Amino acid sequence: MQVPNGTDQQKYLNGPDQIIPADSYICCLPGGHVKLRMGSRGTAAEPPISVPGLLNRTVARYPDATALATKKDGKWHKTTYKQYQERVRTMAKGFLKLGLERHHSVCILGFNSEEWFVADLAVIHAGGYAAGIYTTNSAEACFHCLETSRANICVVQDKKQLDKILSIQSRLKHLKAIIQWEGQVDTSIPGVYSWGQVMEMGAKEPDTQLDNVLKSIAVNECCTLVYTSGTVGQPKAVMLSHDNLTWDAFAISERVGDLRPTYDCLVSFLPLSHVAAQVVDIYTTLNNAVAVYFAQPDALKGSLVETLKEVRPTKFLGVPRVWEKMHEKIVAVGATSGSLKRSIAVWAKQKGTEHHTARINGALSAGMTGLPIDFTLFEMIKYWQDGTSCGYKLAKSLVFNKVRVNLGLDRCNLFVTAAAPLSPDIKKFFLSLDIPIMDAFGMSEASGAHTLSIYPKFKVDSSGEILDGTETKFDGSPSINGPGEILMRGRHVFMGYLNDEEKTKGTIDDEGWLHSGDVGRLDSNNLLYITGRIKELLITAGGENIAPVLIEQAVQSELLHVGYAVLVGDRKKFLAILLTLKCKINSNTGDALDELDTETKKWVASLGSTATTLSEIVRTKDTAVHKAIEEGIARANKHAISNAQKVQKFAILPADFSMNSGELGPTLKIKRNVVYEKYKDIIEGFYKD
Repeated sequence: MQVPNGTDQQKYLNGPDQIIPADSYICCLPGGHVKLRMGSRGTAAEPPISVPGLLNRTVARYPDATALATKKDGKWHKTTYKQYQERVRTMAKGFLKLGLERHHSVCILGFNSEEWFVADLAVIHAGGYAAGIYTTNSAEACFHCLETSRANICVVQDKKQLDKILSIQSRLKHLKAIIQWEGQVDTSIPGVYSWGQVMEMGAKEPDTQLDNVLKSIAVNECCTLVYTSGTVGQPKAVMLSHDNLTWDAFAISERVGDLRPTYDCLVSFLPLSHVAAQVVDIYTTLNNAVAVYFAQPDALKGSLVETLKEVRPTKFLGVPRVWEKMHEKIVAVGATSGSLKRSIAVWAKQKGTEHHTARINGALSAGMTGLPIDFTLFEMIKYWQDGTSCGYKLAKSLVFNKVRVNLGLDRCNLFVTAAAPLSPDIKKFFLSLDIPIMDAFGMSEASGAHTLSIYPKFKVDSSGEILDGTETKFDGSPSINGPGEILMRGRHVFMGYLNDEEKTKGTIDDEGWLHSGDVGRLDSNNLLYITGRIKELLITAGGENIAPVLIEQAVQSELLHVGYAVLVGDRKKFLAILLTLKCKINSNTGDALDELDTETKKWVASLGSTATTLSEIVRTKDTAVHKAIEEGIARANKHAISNAQKVQKFAILPADFSMNSGELGPTLKIKRNVVYEKYKDIIEGFYKD
């Protein structure tokens, strides 16, 4: 056991936020405990606190501050932090009454809402594991999460999600109850309850059982499961402890520095089953008494900006696709403007770029509190005072302020992108409009964030500054600053994958370093740059992790005459796939020939095509072949666990793969980077429109 230097160990052993002694930093078993990797000073030495303890502390400090706000019937209905805690405790008692067992889960399936937040904290208070499920998941994907987490209860938003769970209910041996929070609830179905019913149930229960459970909770035990995909196989359950989540939220808060209780607010719209949304929307806000306003379910389909205009958040976190949509909207509006307005906009963007470039260069040259020694007094006034140069100040008045108002970000002083890399070009565009977008990098296994830059100490091509209290090194590099595989260590590193010691030890080494699978380097300002990816995992512009092998195999199983399939879509809006058709092989050289193999010829003929060579099909864009492939992909898409994992476009490549042509290795494994580079023009063509 490790506790902060100079503190009373009994406080942590016997208090409400106890640490149970453990002999390892990793644990994969339900009910297990881990050592805390605490430092002797600074952020790493922050005393540990449990999730219930964090809620207790915030309620004691700011009982009447707005915690949550939901729009109903055209009006915002607000919940204070005191009311928030009361509802959490009531629902926790309801969970216990329904039979929630210690170290079993409550899975949550629905769009961001007060009920999502309350259910999440309630199951943790009741000694279980909170486990979010993506709303777009298929019934089978839901089954995997429910069964592997040993779910006793599933909380769903509406009938659509309820029907998914009912279709698999008979196979879920641990499931005791399903709770629906929205719409008409058919409580005649055995085991189905409305949200109101369970709240009434909990309100009638005494506090005794809940308080006894709370006394047994330790900060170094699991409280949340986040399901994340690997390159093959089913999603893994990442075990996050109380300390993982509350400490990472604290470290983020320390980096941000200017979070103002009772004043700051944000809009919650990113999927809460994703770790980034959880650590920011639930825990960082809770750590700082920040108000959370819930967007509408169709936020990413167009209503988000309207909500932003109403709420006017002071902080904003978006995935790359959100920033790309905003970029598209601004560009579209600019295209319809008159020549004078366009000229003013071009001039303003130039002034914005000059101003921010100078300020960033100043911060990176001399640190956050200093300036380059050759700066004149005039330059200091010009670049560092609020309002700065006359040109920038005028541009701010004429253009920048109006852009922010139109986006609903006029009060916002922190703009963040996370979950996937955002194009530096998009960052430069927004920087020129006086909207500096900070980057955050992390992973589910690191509780969300490992880096976060705070303006002006950032660069548009960087993934952010390493959080205080964490460690970073680069595997396979002779230099301490890389490049090499990015390894992370600290109190934010997860406990392990639930019931999977083998995969856990393949991710965390014997020295406690978390292997990210990403290749990167550090610069002299402690800014991280990601230069490649070891793992094959794709991350869409929306931030969803995609395992390509499973999707490729699904397509190939529907199209037996496809030779190789390579999924693309990393950092992109949607998935596309590169396909080869099976061709004859030169037995002497091993080269793929242009002539289709015998079975492929038969298949093509059965479609009504007369083509016998691959080049003919590609050159003529053979209608019959393309239609058959479209239908095969459509069939494969029916098995996708979410919309983001459906293939939207395809291309037939002009040659089959071979070792001689470079696409295949000695074991005939696809060299993805070779394929990406060789066919980059085709890949870029998928995303031009």
